[in-house]
Parts: sequence; structure tokens; C-alpha cells
Amino acid sequence: MSYRLGVDVGGTFTDILLIDEDSGRSFRAKTSSTPHDQSVGVLTGIGKVCAAASTSLESIGQVMHGTTVATNAILEGKGAKVGLVTTAGFRQVLQIARSFVPGGLAGWIIWPKPEPLAALEHTVEAIERIGADGEIVTPLDEDDIRVKLRGLRADGIQALAVSLINSYVDGAHEARIAAIAAEELPGVPVSVSSKVLPELREYERTITSVANGYVQPQVARYLDNMMRKLDKRLYILRSDGGLASAPAAAANPVSMLLSGPAGGVSGAVWAAAQAGYTDLLTFDMGGTSTDVALVQAGVPRIGRETRVGDLTVRSSSVDVRTVGAGGGSIAHVPALTRALRVGPQSAGADPGPAAYGKGGREPTVTDANVVLGYLPGELAGGEISLDRDASRTAVAGIAEAMGLPSVEAAAAGIVDIVNENMFGALRLVSVQQGYDPRDFALVAFGGAGPLHANALGRLTGAWPVIIPPSPGVLCAYGDATTSLRDEAARTYIRRFSELTDGELRAIFEELAEAAASTVEAEGAARDEQTVTYQVDIRYHGQGFEISVPAGIAAFDGEGGGLKALGAAFDAEHERLFSFLLKNEHELVSVRAAVSGPRPHVAAVTLAQGTEDPAAALRTTTTVYVGGEQTRANVYDRGKLLAGNVVAGPAVVTEMDSTTLVLPGHAATVHPSGSLLIRPVAEEA
Repeated sequence: MSYRLGVDVGGTFTDILLIDEDSGRSFRAKTSSTPHDQSVGVLTGIGKVCAAASTSLESIGQVMHGTTVATNAILEGKGAKVGLVTTAGFRQVLQIARSFVPGGLAGWIIWPKPEPLAALEHTVEAIERIGADGEIVTPLDEDDIRVKLRGLRADGIQALAVSLINSYVDGAHEARIAAIAAEELPGVPVSVSSKVLPELREYERTITSVANGYVQPQVARYLDNMMRKLDKRLYILRSDGGLASAPAAAANPVSMLLSGPAGGVSGAVWAAAQAGYTDLLTFDMGGTSTDVALVQAGVPRIGRETRVGDLTVRSSSVDVRTVGAGGGSIAHVPALTRALRVGPQSAGADPGPAAYGKGGREPTVTDANVVLGYLPGELAGGEISLDRDASRTAVAGIAEAMGLPSVEAAAAGIVDIVNENMFGALRLVSVQQGYDPRDFALVAFGGAGPLHANALGRLTGAWPVIIPPSPGVLCAYGDATTSLRDEAARTYIRRFSELTDGELRAIFEELAEAAASTVEAEGAARDEQTVTYQVDIRYHGQGFEISVPAGIAAFDGEGGGLKALGAAFDAEHERLFSFLLKNEHELVSVRAAVSGPRPHVAAVTLAQGTEDPAAALRTTTTVYVGGEQTRANVYDRGKLLAGNVVAGPAVVTEMDSTTLVLPGHAATVHPSGSLLIRPVAEEA
């Protein structure tokens, strides 16, 4: 019997999912995250899930891991001391950066500009110059760069980034500096921009290469530690939703900055497809934050930028927006405004919400849900017992500060505000991008997502609301059911009048070959690979470009391919900005992405039942909803059958999450195991 293991490490919980590849049967474990060393929580969870499945670590063939090691290194400022090599005259590239300041009109006054990841005193200039046409203008002075690298060694740098002007055209000088660095800085990892990001724009290329070096030592240590302890083939989820082998991920860790959220989107796509939906909004609410994304025709939107805190790098990632709203988000009433606020501060895993009984005293969203009666007496399969009295005491402080008549009213206010915060994030990926959320289903997961999903469905008008099986560990499911992926890119600036279909097709094929070789080396045969192409286009004279997909079959040398690309760009430009220009189209960059086969995991089909879910009824409870106390049925999700209809108000419990069905709504159990929540009128 062969198993696949999915692992997802979040800010509060570590989720483990073990899948029997033959039957599709899955086993779940949820344990508290261990921020000081994530591998501790991971190995604890693996031990628990193996015990649940009556198996051992030896029976697991592959481990797929979504990790926040790189993300946390950026957010916590605990990365390596990075040295940077630039072309002479470009030493302050990170300090000049881009002319963008977040916030309102006075943002430039009050915004504390973050320190660059590579300090100016650790930045040296190489005497060299390659022109934009690839011609060598100034040869590399090797003796000079040796002396400067020795100076960086004396400064104690732990990683080196090399980013020379125009190296995206010819990376020969960067390669030579990397070779010299291997001699002068033995053991220090080197990030070369022409390999990390061989694309136009020196700032974006430099900051991405520096970020790669900043997180590389920490990521490499963690992955080496995991491979040593597991003694298994370990794969890491990339930010774009694909898998990379652990050695490949360690060499290019900037590609895994959004590893965790990408796993959730992959899992949501898989679960929604089983229920027959391909256009969806994903809503992943955990203990610390909420991640949302948009999926169209079963394909997540992939962005060309990855944002983590104040850092923005140029790296492909699922277009996920994050808001500081989770089960652990702390509610507070500022003395100045006397208006209730929720988040972004979080109680995290330690001490956690007051309900966890670990010493937390501040009111959180989880405490509000406990007060309202939406949560059972324990979480994570009994690992965490909830202290209702502690939750009431914490939320009572909010009621007193706002002069509310009851603790329940304060708790309802906390839930309403956090729902509005998450609604704002969903609008960013839908309305702001030109999409109507009413045209999509809403897939809710994460430990806290199903509790708030019905309310978010009402706010967005996105129906049905889909609660997948095992929603609390869906990110781990996404990790276990995704495929190997790699991409190759090149900047190639040409007006369409200067370009032919045949010329562009040749570039596509060259890039596809480079990416396919990597995926093949990691175990995916050529005949099992899928290739997709993307180009960045702009109107000639514009300072920005838009990515559009390309179909290689259209490039037959007759001009049909370029014509189709121009039309696709115009349509996307009009959707985003509501206008078109008459300027000529201009190609900027070309990319080819190669994916291996998605692993075969048999889908579970529930036994058929009637509409009556009485066999799954556990008990009844009192919940506070709509400003009043009311009775609600509590169901055991593991006993629900296909076709059962759970009418609200109701609470559906399972090991890793709890689903709330509001009055006036009903959840129908799909044969795939998902709960489909709709307004009762729509059900009828």
C-alpha cells in the first residue's frame, strides 16, 4: 500500500494529510505549529497521522510540503546578511528603488521606508558593462572584483547576490563573478540574477536576486534537516502552485515565498472540480490571516509579482491577496475613536485565543465564535479544549468599552467586522479585477473559513458556498495532489512589426525545452508533461506590460499568432482599464511553463441517502444569530450521506473545522463529500 503525504505549516496549526493512492482514503492530523523550529510540529503531526492510519513512515512514498520558512524570514527580518555585486555606477539600485509610497497623500511623510535586504556598505561595484544589445562595452576587471569580494568576506556576509546591468541579455560576466566568488567566499551561496530572473528592469531583477540570497541559508538548513529526518523524497510547493524538488527549492527559494497559500488554492480547485465547479473564489481563513484568490475555468490567476510584507519581488505566484483576519485576530477598541477594530494583530499559536487556556486574555475572533455558540467544546480532534468562560470574560471587555447590552452583542460585532474585512479582500480579486463575484462559487476552507463562509456568501452573492471535505487541512491536500512545475523566461523587446510568428515560435520552443529538462530530471517523463506559454505585451511607449496566455499552435508563420496575441492583449487591457490605444503592440517578455502529470488520487464517493440528515444529528445547541438566541442542530459531518440537506441554523462539526449554516440557508451534501450552501429560496 502506497501513501502520499501533504504537509502545510500555518501560523497557528500544522496540517497533515495522508492519502492512500489506491483507494483515495485520507487520514488527517492537526497539531500546533512550532515557530522556533517548524520541523518539530511537522514530525509530531506525521507521527499522529501514521498512528491514525495504522501505518508507519516507511510506507510513505513522497512528501509534499507547503512551508512558510522563506515567508517568515522576510516578515521577521531574520534572513542572512547579504552582499551585493552591481555594475559600476549602480551601487545604490536598492536605495533608489521605485517611486512608490503606500498610503494616502501624506504617506511619504509618515511611511517608514524599510531597510534594503542588502545594506549599502555590503554592496560593491564590478568594473564591467554589457550593452542592451549583448555587446561587451567594458570587460570584467577580475582582479578588482576579487579584492572587493575579499572585503565582503571580512564583513561576514552569509549570502551573495550578483545583479549586473543588462545581464538578462548576456549573463557571462555574472557567471564569471560567481565562479570567482566560489573561490573567494567558499560555502557562501550565490544568487545570480541572470538565472533567478533573466528579465528586463534592473531594480526588480536585483531585489528578487537579493531576496533569494536573503532567505537561502535558512531555507537550505530547514530542508536539509527535513530530508535528513524524513529520509524521503521531499517536494516543496512553489508560489505558482507547482512542485519543486527540495534541492531545486533550496537553490531558488524566492519561488516559494507564497508556498502555503498556493497549496490552498490548488486544493480548492481539486475539490471544486469534484463538485462540478470551475469558476470560483477561494477563501482560506486560518488562525492568523485570510488568503483569497480567483480561479477561472479551473485555472488560478497567476501574477508576476509576489508580495510579502513590504517586499515585492518579481516571481510568478498565484494571485493571492492576504488580509490580517483570522481566528486569532485580536479585537480592540481604540481610546481615541471608540470604534471596534479587529486585527491585524493576532494571538497566534502561543498563547492563542483566551479559549485555548494557554494564558491568552485578549478577545479574538475565535472567542467571539465561542460566545455565539458556533464552536464545539474542542478543536483539532480533541487536542485543544475550549474554555467558554475565558472567552466570555475576554469579550466582556469589548462590551464594556463600547457600552453594549450583552457579551453576545459584542461578539456578533467582532464577527461582523472581521467578515467585512474579508469581504474587502474578496473584492480585490474580483470586482477590482473586473469580475462579478456573483458569477463564481465561493470555496471556503482553513480551520476558521467554514464558520464565516455562509456570511461571506451573503456579502458577495457568490453561490453556492462550497465547504470541501477536510477543509481545515485542504492546503495539505493541495500539496499532496499538485504536480511538478518549472518555467523559463526571456526578455525579448520587439514591436510586432519587427517580429514574425516563426521567430516567436522558436523562442517558445527553446524556453519549453529548458523547463521540460528540469521537470524530466525530477521524474516526469516528456510524454506526461504539459506546456503553457505566456507573453508580456504593452503598447509601444507604455511603461508597463500585461501578461496574456499564448497558444503555440497559432504560430504557423502566417501572422495568425501575433494577431491573436494582440487581440488578447486589447481585451485584457480594456477589461482592466476600460480603454484602448492605437499605438503598435510591443512584446516585452516570453515565458514557458512545464508541468508534470497531476498524481492520481482516487476520489471518495459518499453513500447515497435521503434529504433527511437525522442519522448524523449529534445534539442541539443555542446560538446567537440575527440579534437573538435560537436553537440549532449540531451534526457530525462524518455521518452525513450524499443528498442529505442540512437546514440552518445548524452547526456541522468535524475533526479539523466547523461549518455554520445560517437561518434561511441550507447545505446539500454532494456525492464528493462537499457541502453546497445556498439560500433556501434558491434551493427550492
